[in-house]
Amino acid sequence: RDSRRIGQALHANPDGTITPCHRVVFSDGGLAPGYAFGGPNEQMRKLQIERVTFLEEGRVDLKTYLYKFS
Repeated sequence: RDSRRIGQALHANPDGTITPCHRVVFSDGGLAPGYAFGGPNEQMRKLQIERVTFLEEGRVDLKTYLYKFS
């Protein structure tokens, strides 16, 4: 339930250069079709600039990049 709130807050973010919301992906590694700063292709481009790798189906490899809170 909180993931929807986070998504709404990130979508309302007025400046993607201050808050790196392109780093937030779905729980399956999928990109956000409603990414507020240019759509999923732009989100992928920004992640690729940061050297994030993707699986064949275009999802972020969460085995490598998933951040777990302790």
